[in-house]
Amino acid sequence: MARTLQVRHQLFLPKEVSDRLEALAGAPGASKSKILAEALTNWLDRKGTDELEARFARRLDRLSNQLARIERDGHVQLESLALFVRYMLAVNAPLPEGDEAARAVARDRFAAFVQRVGQQLASGRLTLLPEDER
Repeated sequence: MARTLQVRHQLFLPKEVSDRLEALAGAPGASKSKILAEALTNWLDRKGTDELEARFARRLDRLSNQLARIERDGHVQLESLALFVRYMLAVNAPLPEGDEAARAVARDRFAAFVQRVGQQLASGRLTLLPEDER
């Protein structure tokens, strides 16, 4: 059976920690070296994980904040649209049933509206910005 290369270290432990180590090493099959090597390995593995978490935590926080702003902006836009539609439906009288000319004008206006929305989205400009900032 091949043994792994081991290096001897001298270290100092607080009395309470030393007593606990002695108690653990008293179990069958346990040794101080084995307990300390395993504990140190686990600690070093966690330390590497902590560094990764610290490295990515700032990025994840920034992404979370950006997503929260996007969500908030979406709610503002939807609420604005809903209030506008409610207002327009409340102040404008419905078209009479037989008035085909008015319905044709309404269809043309709606088609122009949809086309304008498509153009605005394709251009990437925001309507809410003042003219000089577009």
